Amino acid sequence: MAANVKPRVRVPKTASKDEVIVIKTLINHEMETGLRKDKDGKIIPRQIINKFTAEFNGQKVFEADLEPAISANPYFEFSVKVPESGTMKFTWVDDNGSSYTEEQKIEVQ
Repeated sequence: MAANVKPRVRVPKTASKDEVIVIKTLINHEMETGLRKDKDGKIIPRQIINKFTAEFNGQKVFEADLEPAISANPYFEFSVKVPESGTMKFTWVDDNGSSYTEEQKIEVQ
């Protein structure tokens, strides 16, 4: 597991039925490409977030496969239509299989 990995998300707490809301996510992750060497000249193994998914009430609403060219601390912003109250679940997976999740509730009024 990478050190100091911290997911952050911004989701509106309330929305109107069928409103399109903007979701913002950021995860602190070093995103080591596997191309750099340490001070002893040894290659630092690749360690990146390679998959990001967002689900609303268990249904996938956004997905991204990431490559080594992505920057450290990947940021995503996307829109989702919310038909009902529920929970947004965000999952980031890195090369060694570590998974980082965050959940936020949305109340439809």
